[in-house]
Amino acid sequence: MVVLDNPVNRESIAAAYQLIRPHIRRTPVMEANGSDFGLDAVALTFKLEFMQHAGVFKARGAFANLLMRKIPPVGICAASGGNHGVAVSYAAMKRGVRAKIFLPTVSSPAKIARIREYGAELVVSGDLYADALAASEAYIAQSGALPVHAFDQAETLLGQGTVGLELEEQAPHLDTLLVAVGGGGLIGGIAAWYASRIRVVAVEPELSPTLERALAAGRPVDAPAGGIAADSLAPRRVGELMFPIAQRHIERVVLVTDDAIRHAQKALWSTLRIVAEPGAAAPLAALLSGRYRPQPGERVGVLICGANTTAVDFDR
Repeated sequence: MVVLDNPVNRESIAAAYQLIRPHIRRTPVMEANGSDFGLDAVALTFKLEFMQHAGVFKARGAFANLLMRKIPPVGICAASGGNHGVAVSYAAMKRGVRAKIFLPTVSSPAKIARIREYGAELVVSGDLYADALAASEAYIAQSGALPVHAFDQAETLLGQGTVGLELEEQAPHLDTLLVAVGGGGLIGGIAAWYASRIRVVAVEPELSPTLERALAAGRPVDAPAGGIAADSLAPRRVGELMFPIAQRHIERVVLVTDDAIRHAQKALWSTLRIVAEPGAAAPLAALLSGRYRPQPGERVGVLICGANTTAVDFDR
C-alpha cells in the first residue's frame, strides 16, 4: 500500500502508472482519416480505451484506489451511474476485496449485469447519481467502509490520468484531444498530464452541462442531469479536485445533442465496427455535428472511453 501525499501532476501520474500497470491493459490506438466519417481532410487518432478491463477507463482509477489506500476489513463502497461501479467491482474481485455499489435507477442493464457478474453487493437507490451517492455516504458513515469516489478523489484522478500518459507515448504528434466529461475525473487526470502542451477539449451533452456551468460560475455548481448518456455523463456537478485543473488546462467545453451522440454511435459501428456506449461516443459527436471544427492540418485525438452497452444485440 502506497500513501499518497502528492498533487495530481505528471510526476504523480507516472508513479501511479507504474503501480497499476500490472493490473490494467495498455489499450491501443487506431489511425483514421476524417474523410471516412464525411469530414474534411483531418488526421484522427482514436484511443480505444473501451478495450480496458471492465469495458471502461475507470478500471485505472479503481486499481489506483485499491493499491494506494488502506482497505478496512469491511471493504470498500462506491456510488456510480454505472461504469465506476463496474470498474470498482472488477478491481475488488481481482484484489479479493469486499465491495458494495450504489446505483441509481437510470443505470443501464448492461452495467448492472456486469456488477453482479463481478460479485459486488449491489443496491439500486434513487433516480440519479446524486441519489446513489447520498445513499452510499450514509452506508459509509454507518459501516466504516472505504469510499472510492467516482471522480472527486486524488487516486481516481491519478489513475485516469494514465490514459494521457499512454496516449502521449502512442501518439506524440497530437494537437488536440477530445474527451467526454461527467464528473471530470477522466479529463481532469488527462489535462493534468498534458498540462496545456496540447489542446484538451471537453465534450458534454447539452442536457448535462456540468463543466460548462462550473466554468461560467467559477466553481462547481449543480447542473441538469439528463439525456441519453445520463448514466455516465450526468453527476449533477463536477469534482472539486478537478476544477482548478480544468480552469488551467482545458481549452474549451463543447456541448452536443443526444441526436448527435446517437449518430456518432452509429458512425463508429458502421465505419470502424466499434460498439461504444453513448457517453463514449460524445467526443466523435462533437466532430460529426460541427460543434468542434478542426483547423486544416490539425491532428485530433478522440478518446473512446467505454463500451458497456447493449446497443448491438448479437442474439438477433
